[in-house]
Amino acid sequence: MTKPTRVTNSVREFRTSAGLTQIELAARIGVTRQTLIAIEKGKYSPSLEMAFQISRTLDTPLEDLFHYPDE
Repeated sequence: MTKPTRVTNSVREFRTSAGLTQIELAARIGVTRQTLIAIEKGKYSPSLEMAFQISRTLDTPLEDLFHYPDE
């Protein structure tokens, strides 16, 4: 059983605002749609490199996309 990540994200919101489907964003960053779904649901925390790819593709600062609790 995998432990959900504490990192939360707003990838889905920014992706839909950019007019991209899950398939389109996944293709642009070089992952499967299933991986993107897991990221959006908070079940998978992307690597730093992948997070930067998402950020650049969505033209959104990294800290607007990904959040880590202060505690």
